[in-house]
Amino acid sequence: MAEKLLALEGISKTFPGVKALDDVSFDLEKGEVHILVGENGAGKSTLMKILAGVYLPDGGRIVHKGEAVAFENPRQAQDRHIAIIYQEFNLMPNLTVAQNICLGREPLHNGGFIDKERMRRTARRLLDFLRMDIDVDQPVSRLGVAHQQLVEVAKALSADAEILIMDEPTATLSEKEIDQLFKTIRNLRGQGVSIIYISHRLQEIKQIGDRVTVLRDGRTIGCRPVEGIVIDELIAMMVGRTIGGNRIRVRNTARGEEALVVEELRNHKLRGVSMHVRRGEIVGLSGLVGSGRTELARAIYGIDPILSGRVRLLGKDMKLKRLTPARCIRTRMGFIPENRKEDGLTLSMPIVQNVTQASLGQLFRSGLIDGREERRLAAKYSADLRLNTKNMSMLAQNLSGGNQQKVVLAKWLCTHSDFLIFDEPTRGIDVGAKEEIHNLIDGLAAGGVGIMMISSDLPEILAMSDRVYVMREGGIVKELPGDGTTQEEIIRYAVGRGDR
Repeated sequence: MAEKLLALEGISKTFPGVKALDDVSFDLEKGEVHILVGENGAGKSTLMKILAGVYLPDGGRIVHKGEAVAFENPRQAQDRHIAIIYQEFNLMPNLTVAQNICLGREPLHNGGFIDKERMRRTARRLLDFLRMDIDVDQPVSRLGVAHQQLVEVAKALSADAEILIMDEPTATLSEKEIDQLFKTIRNLRGQGVSIIYISHRLQEIKQIGDRVTVLRDGRTIGCRPVEGIVIDELIAMMVGRTIGGNRIRVRNTARGEEALVVEELRNHKLRGVSMHVRRGEIVGLSGLVGSGRTELARAIYGIDPILSGRVRLLGKDMKLKRLTPARCIRTRMGFIPENRKEDGLTLSMPIVQNVTQASLGQLFRSGLIDGREERRLAAKYSADLRLNTKNMSMLAQNLSGGNQQKVVLAKWLCTHSDFLIFDEPTRGIDVGAKEEIHNLIDGLAAGGVGIMMISSDLPEILAMSDRVYVMREGGIVKELPGDGTTQEEIIRYAVGRGDR
């Protein structure tokens, strides 16, 4: 029988207006990868933050190596060799790779000063273990997402982590980067490190997991060995209902009015991008992380400056020097950004004010905001999206990631936009919420809204798109039909081997 390293027994936690955890149990064996799944709001992140010392539980206990423990702060959890890597990285961008890896545990000379050479050697040794060849003296801000994630892993290992919690580690990684991460995880498991792995990508479970535990509505639904697991059964445990199988949508082949026309767009990242989107059409934008997809969206929306080119939006030529998000909103264009916490929400504000943030113009009555109408609109669009809360005064920062994404979507539905850009709309979203968002996007397109959708999830791109543009190194390298295109074909063009 495997050695039980950790047990969480009867854990409960309540926040204002919501019971996040209700008598949850979870255990971890030495040298295993235990997958934790559940819909957004199921309690996964709350449970892990209790284990990491961020939150105190209201009830229950933690048993580590046979001893009951209580973590009042993250340092106490770290002292027990428990480390967590959050979906939003906890790195200092202006510090070097070596400084980040050894942060808070810097080796010192006898005189009390930091031993920089020993710090570099420590960082290099850990990165060599992870098979990561980068300069330890460069700032973390220069690294891509995948390398930043491995720096987080090295940082955890520098604290001699025996338990490593990984929250949605593959959400922004390419297939190649995911393969490298999985090799690292298997290597860590072989060295006796135990890993708790949170993911909404259910196809990953059989690749790296030993056991999987399902949470739903703050309760433990069950724990199963990964061997022999049936994904459909797992989904039913997560959502408490049957989710439809492979998506089949009617492609839009009509040649309608063009909602967006972009010609020869250039700036610091883009090199002569030309594309178009018709009303009622879903156009996918694919490519590797760093290919310029988000930069194109930000340029079209007036966030990043454009050096040259043409943007025509809903029949209007947009003067590039006057292209701003405010003007795009007035022209009935909306942008659901990739980073919901930094760019999509005001976390310190209530849900109701976040939902109406982009449409305050329709709420003014005699120079004042009509509070009753604001609450009505927020409640309507939140209900349409099945936002999992009854308290519209709750601060956005207290919502789960999936419910935060629904608030961002509600904000743009409230504007009645005729053209929408969705940048990674289902990143970090559970399978049930993902289906709801896909149905929403389908419905908007059926109603005549033009949609540009950026996604790193190739099955999502192929299932949703009428056409697909593939980007590489700041340019569009291929336009492909939604029907008949394969994931392999997209990848070939994305890596520069499409014509071989």
